[in-house]
Amino acid sequence: MGEAPADYLEFAHAHSRRLFHTACLLTGDWHLAEDLVQETLAKMYRSWWRIDRTEAPMAYAHTVLTRTFISQRRLRRSGERPMGDLPERSGRPEDPTLRMALLEALAQLSAKDRTVLVLRYWEDRSVEETAQLTGISVGSVRSRSLRAKDRLRQILGHDFAELSRS
Repeated sequence: MGEAPADYLEFAHAHSRRLFHTACLLTGDWHLAEDLVQETLAKMYRSWWRIDRTEAPMAYAHTVLTRTFISQRRLRRSGERPMGDLPERSGRPEDPTLRMALLEALAQLSAKDRTVLVLRYWEDRSVEETAQLTGISVGSVRSRSLRAKDRLRQILGHDFAELSRS
């Protein structure tokens, strides 16, 4: 395969941690998140020569990550449950009980609903960006966001109010 281009290596090194944060939230599992990031970076490496690096390669990386996650979930359809802590991130609840409650609640959502919530509220993406990254319509992103937040409220109950304040 040869040696990787320097700009690809620089990109992978600079952005793999952020991709890993997103992958952890999507998969709910540390090891699956590592696999998802590796698959994403491998796909990017194979098409690095086509990626316009004057645009936003990170946007492309998020598209690859979310679509790979959805494809894998579609194939596997298993019920993984989060077992570890998320990597450090500012703005997340400091109470480990709340963190675990959130991970468990996210794991109960469908892959698409979880993906929309993670992109919209963890990654702070716009409705339009989320639609583009997931390949669904803007209207579907809005309705999934509302429905998934309502479902989280039902699952978390009292804990949801504490998470909202964090």
